[in-house]
Amino acid sequence: MSSYVKKCPECESINLFINKEKGEVICKDCGLVVEDKLVDFEQEWREFDSEQAERKRRTGAPMSYTQYDQGLGTEVGQKLDLYKLDNKERNKFFRLRKWQYRISTAIERNLKLALAELKRVSSYLKLPKSVEEESARIYTLAVQRGLVRGRSMESVVAGSLYAACRRHEVPRTLDEISEASGIEKKEIGRTYRFITRELGISILPSNPADYIARFSSALKLSAETQSRSIEILEQAQKAELTSGRGPTGIAAAALYVSALIHGEKRTQREVADVAGVTEVTIRNRYKELLEQLDLEKEIKKTKRKRKDD
Repeated sequence: MSSYVKKCPECESINLFINKEKGEVICKDCGLVVEDKLVDFEQEWREFDSEQAERKRRTGAPMSYTQYDQGLGTEVGQKLDLYKLDNKERNKFFRLRKWQYRISTAIERNLKLALAELKRVSSYLKLPKSVEEESARIYTLAVQRGLVRGRSMESVVAGSLYAACRRHEVPRTLDEISEASGIEKKEIGRTYRFITRELGISILPSNPADYIARFSSALKLSAETQSRSIEILEQAQKAELTSGRGPTGIAAAALYVSALIHGEKRTQREVADVAGVTEVTIRNRYKELLEQLDLEKEIKKTKRKRKDD
């Protein structure tokens, strides 16, 4: 029991107490149950230094799919413990570690290697933790369903990362994931389609506007150019110019047109290298945008201004 600062609605007494066993707040004067079904969030012990807190604490790190055992398993000691042991105990330590590895399942051993590779690729691509967690979850489900059989571990990891990027709308191209993982672009695409189909993962088509900020930053273009390119993409979507075309190609072309309008000329080669597409793709999308959206007038106007200046 403990005191509780609140007023009784019946007799307006503040002489209340909490019955933790029943989860009730009771008025001592009139006996009214002021509140019931309380959840006690307080810890039942106190600590006076960090050592006591460490000894009494019963919670650990949250569950995470980025660890092969989701962070719930235990390891037989750590390498630092070796320095505290004599030779006999050290040999025992190594035997226990060996047996722990031997009794682990094939899935656990696969996850141990694959999740280390997943973290490496994720770090290389500078992906947020949410994407890393989602990709680890997708890979774990793929392993449990036996979808990894007949495929290389690296390709399934890359496919899982690409699926997670698409789900969280984090713009990463197949070329970037291919470069980071060392797996061919076609193989990643094939594995990605297979995993999403078998696991029933629904993914919306990529939005070309998601790539604008990254491409613009890499090309060192102004905020005005970036804003105008998004407007061009919106016009292109209304004119149905984006359907059936790669999002990176149309985004790069919109950025190229916007750069010309604002007098920040970049070559098609520069834009193509940043977007990971060919110059032919940029050229084709560029021509379509000029013809369908009537943007040639704006480009000519910019050129005349520059000549007058």
